[in-house]
Formats: sequence, structure tokens, C-alpha cells
Amino acid sequence: MLFDTHAHVNFNDFKDDHEDVLTRAREKNVVMINVGSQISTSERAAEMAVKYAKTFAAVGLHPIHLQSFEVKEEGLTFMSRAEDFDVEAYALLAAKDQVVAIGECGLDYYHIDLNGDLDLIKQKQKQVLNLQIDLANQHELPLILHCRGSKMNPQDAYKDLLRELKKNLPRKRGVLHCFGSNWEVAQEFLELGFYLGFTGVITFDKTGNLAEVVRNVPEAQMLVETDCPYLTPDPYRGKRNEPIYVEYVVKKIAELRNLSFEQAAEITTRNAKNLFNVVV
Repeated sequence: MLFDTHAHVNFNDFKDDHEDVLTRAREKNVVMINVGSQISTSERAAEMAVKYAKTFAAVGLHPIHLQSFEVKEEGLTFMSRAEDFDVEAYALLAAKDQVVAIGECGLDYYHIDLNGDLDLIKQKQKQVLNLQIDLANQHELPLILHCRGSKMNPQDAYKDLLRELKKNLPRKRGVLHCFGSNWEVAQEFLELGFYLGFTGVITFDKTGNLAEVVRNVPEAQMLVETDCPYLTPDPYRGKRNEPIYVEYVVKKIAELRNLSFEQAAEITTRNAKNLFNVVV
């Protein structure tokens, strides 16, 4: 069994063939968490989790959806729609069966409207993050955290996120999804009790930073994910990602840590079950 802890089969990229994608995942014995980024995709994730086997959901508001502007990512362009965090609406979703986390939520200084007041935008991101931490605590759920620094300073959002978490520490902790910083920063999150999620980026990262983190992260605090439809691993780079490609993330972790594929799969699946409190 493999456990993709961060997928977006609930996104429009899969609207025409999501059932085929989910069937392929079941055939490969891949369990997944579909993660919401706003109310519509959170609702969709919760619906899919009830309808389809081996499928769970996370519900939350992504920081890029706090303002309306054009977002460009991996050759895709879309308009983010500004949304206020509706505590009651998300609380209803959080109480549903198969919803195992709050998120994705966090800080994003990379996709930010530079025409706006940057200080106000960052402050709003922090306020909404804390509302979601409170929601996670109320429902005894872990967080799925998104963090991406600015183009000028890739570490700035990580430093701010650490400060917010230390002030308002989630009781069930959570995961730094698609961890993209260095070992020094990783250690600070690990010491707080968070897990680190690794994507297909580790199969083509040229900096060496992620390889160092993967080699050194404690065995019990590492997870694998696809972030599909984004971040497709080698050898499928350039194609739409999907949950079955989590296999290549596991293979890379096995290579970097000198494990067998089976050992890496067992470890990361066990960690996912532990963090998200699921039985599959």
C-alpha cells in the first residue's frame, strides 16, 4: 500500500476523468487525501471521500485565495477568487465522515498581488491561518500546511510560519506539505512535532537541499505526496500528475535513505495512518 497524503483530484483538472484516475489508484493500492483549497474544492473533497473507497479529505482555505489575481504555476494560469474564511461553513465540513485534516492553509509570499499592500496581505494570511488552527483544535484534527517564501527571500514565509505556530501550536500538529526549504529550517518544524511531506520535486531537485532533508528527517516524521495535478515526478515530468505517481516519490526516498522500496512504502504509509488517525 502507498499513501498519497496530498492530492487534488477534487480540482477541475480532473473534472472529466476523475473516476478513471481514482480507479487507477485503487488498482495500484494507493490511498489518498484530497485536499481543499477553498470552500468549493473542500466540499468536493468531502463528497469524494464519502463516495470513493481509499479516499479521505482535508478542508481549508489556501492563502492565495484571500485575494483575486492571476496565478501562474507550472504552465497553468488561473484566477484566484478572493474568499473570506467562513468559520461555520468549514466547521460543518470538518465534522463530516472521512475528513481527516484542516488545510491546506498557511502562508504564501510567492503568489501574492504585488499591487496590494503587502503588509496587510501578510497579516490577513496569518489571521486566517490562526482561524484554521483554532478549527483544527476544536475538531481534534491535524493541519496540512502550505508554505512558500517570496522570490526575493525563499525563507521568509517559513520563518513567519514558525513564529505563528509557536504562538498558537496545533494540538494534533500536522504536516509541512511539499516541504521546500533546507535542513536548518526543517529541524525547527520537526522539533515542534510536525511531519514533512515530500513530493515529486525530490526526483528532480538540483540544489541538494531536499536530498539532505530526506536523508536526515526522522523516520517517523516523513510523508509522501503528489500534490497532483502539479509537481509531476521524473520520469513523467511535463505531464499531469496523479496519485499513482506517488510511487516515484517513494522510490526516491528509498534511494536517498538506502532502503528497499517496500521499507520506504511501509514507513510512509504507517506515518500517514498515525498522523491522520485513519484505518485502511
